[in-house]
Amino acid sequence: MKLKPVQYAKLNSRQKESYNFQKVSALLADFGFTTLHLSDDWKGADFIAKHVSGATLFVQLKSRLTINKKYSKTNPYICFPTKDRVWYMCRHNQLVKLVLKNTNVRRTISWATHGGHSQAHPRRALLPALERYRIGSDLGTLGA
Repeated sequence: MKLKPVQYAKLNSRQKESYNFQKVSALLADFGFTTLHLSDDWKGADFIAKHVSGATLFVQLKSRLTINKKYSKTNPYICFPTKDRVWYMCRHNQLVKLVLKNTNVRRTISWATHGGHSQAHPRRALLPALERYRIGSDLGTLGA
């Protein structure tokens, strides 16, 4: 069988979620994580990441930077790629603080009225604050 790369844009939403899960699982494996995809959200998570140290992370997988007040109580890790396929993973409540501090999202209708906001690529002002949560830069920050 001759293999050729898939075109992400041509995948349906379910295929994109599977693709994203496989991509981030491969990245996390380099840092000692094994992942388990959940068929149903549990504790606000799409997957569980188990570290060789025994730490367990509950992770909500998104196709773009996403914050939503519904995640505030469970505070899962939010894992998302940018359109450049750079992956980030940060606790939801910390991500909310970073987004509100470094952007004007607080004044958007989506956040103020609906309690959620997403963007395909983080705003330029937000990127330096997100850098410590880029997968591959310093995963020591994940336990925070």
